[in-house]
Amino acid sequence: MKTDAVRRMILLAAPVALVSRWAASEQEMTVEVVAKRFVFIPETIKVRAGRPVAIRITAPDVPMGFSVPDFHVRTDVVPGREAVLRFTPDRAGSFTVVCDVFCGNGHEDMSGTLLVMA
Repeated sequence: MKTDAVRRMILLAAPVALVSRWAASEQEMTVEVVAKRFVFIPETIKVRAGRPVAIRITAPDVPMGFSVPDFHVRTDVVPGREAVLRFTPDRAGSFTVVCDVFCGNGHEDMSGTLLVMA
């Protein structure tokens, strides 16, 4: 009788343990970025393929854009507000990040790198 109760507890607990492990592996990674004239800090953002990411971007001086064209994601960044860009990179590689809102002389050279590791 006790053996049946233990078996039932194990059978009921196993799926919960699997779901907990899956949820932990899929946990969103948060990255803080500052968009200043004419640079992103940090210049290189490192993330993992298949892991959701939230990039929190602030701009202290002028309106900016933050765009990762290879993943078709972008957001406007307004001074005094935090912009959050959420997505899940689906492939590994090195991808260009650009400011796609004119922010003054030097805008053309404002870029960074999204490094997605397998």
